[in-house]
Amino acid sequence: MNRPSQLLNVLAMAMLSCVGAVSLAQAQTIYRIVGPDGKVTFSDKPPVAEQGKVTATGAGARNSAASGNLPFELKQVVGKYPVTLYTAPKCAPCDAGRNLLNGRGIPFSERTVISNEDIDFLQRLADTNSLPVMTVGGQKLKGYSDSEWIRYLDAAGYPATSVLPTGYKNPAPAPAVAIKPKEDPKPAEKPAPSEAPAPLAPAGPTPTNPAGITF
Repeated sequence: MNRPSQLLNVLAMAMLSCVGAVSLAQAQTIYRIVGPDGKVTFSDKPPVAEQGKVTATGAGARNSAASGNLPFELKQVVGKYPVTLYTAPKCAPCDAGRNLLNGRGIPFSERTVISNEDIDFLQRLADTNSLPVMTVGGQKLKGYSDSEWIRYLDAAGYPATSVLPTGYKNPAPAPAVAIKPKEDPKPAEKPAPSEAPAPLAPAGPTPTNPAGITF
């Protein structure tokens, strides 16, 4: 075999190796699609939303779960300007604020203000006892105002419409101040038993001490 032919063979083998590597990388994420009729199919291409319930499997799915299952750009915004919503039960403005965040697809943490400790914390945090309060990074917004909340969310870089993955859920609400378990009081220490005093020797002469000597 002459030298040009050898060179062509080497180039061909290199191209095949590159194609194999690309194919392997594309096959790392396999999508499991459950159609409306319950039929299950698999594909290496992201399906359209109308095709049914989609579950990513393989290396791509593991990486997605480890990153909180958020798109990269949204994850960056959440890391810089996290959103926290402070609410109370039976609070209509709180419900409106929660609906706005959920409708726009904003990942957020909800903190309930119920106990006296929660109220004191809110007072120190935002200098108010009114709810709701939303924090976007270091910004504190007192009371619900859809225009004001939208303006701050836009400035932080949150998308105008939801880009959350299917099935994403925010964490369950938690108290503003974590409840510490009560410690059991230590039992009172019992005093050490004292030694009983030795009985006094009878005064005066006795049959065993006829001289009546005492010490």
